[in-house]
Amino acid sequence: MSTKTILVPLEDCDATGSMLETAWLAAEQFGCYLEGLYIKRALSGVVVADIGGYAVATADLVESFEEEDRQRAQRVRTKFENFVRDKGATLGGAATGPSGASANWYDDNAPGDAAAGMHARLFDLTIVGRPVSGLSAPATSTLETILFESGRPILIAPPVAPTTLDGTVVISWNGSTETARTIAHAMPFLATAKKTVVLAVEGVMVPGPTAAEVARYLRHGGIAAEAREVAAGNRSGGEAILAEAAELGANLLVKGAYTNSRLRQMIFGGATSHILAAAELPVLMAH
Repeated sequence: MSTKTILVPLEDCDATGSMLETAWLAAEQFGCYLEGLYIKRALSGVVVADIGGYAVATADLVESFEEEDRQRAQRVRTKFENFVRDKGATLGGAATGPSGASANWYDDNAPGDAAAGMHARLFDLTIVGRPVSGLSAPATSTLETILFESGRPILIAPPVAPTTLDGTVVISWNGSTETARTIAHAMPFLATAKKTVVLAVEGVMVPGPTAAEVARYLRHGGIAAEAREVAAGNRSGGEAILAEAAELGANLLVKGAYTNSRLRQMIFGGATSHILAAAELPVLMAH
């Protein structure tokens, strides 16, 4: 398995810079193609009640919304194109420089997260921004739609852009099929990592292989992995995972998403929900 194509769906928000930096790091690391895409928003919430009692959007409001969206789309495209040029690359999809990375912009008129999720099915990896409370950042719905609808892995960019993705990689292992699938998607990152640690937190595990068995499997594939098993103590599972990753100096966290259902995690919390809310390092996820 290799990473040859990367998608970065963008909005006009504060997280764009970190998303672009994270995406370019991955594109250079693998010498692959990076495609930018604007997430067009559907008209919603701009309605009035007509005499029949139905909620409809007026022509003026629709025109105003669409004009504002065109302006946002142009700002995002310009930001993407300027970013690529600042990196010394050219647009058009041709490889530029010794890394072999290339980039281009994709125009899509289909609105909504679902359109981005479907387009992401064409790519080996999609870069998304981590939702940040109180800041202008991508919505959780965007991240989750691409995660569940693309069938591909996502790399979640933290609020502050990383400087490398190929240092220490920590795999948050919990025994689940979701995490096993994510490890398979993570192989290009693991193959280039300087250090790989399979981390198991007591209390987060489901029935399945141990961390030591996963590390042994990876070593058979030529990845110098080691296992680390720790107790959560008085921490939640998500808190323990992030704390251990920080102690290990992780540059990338690999984690299966939503071993427990999204609804259960919304009600009771869970490791995935905590990591999506608090991670300060890039996180590779798949479901």
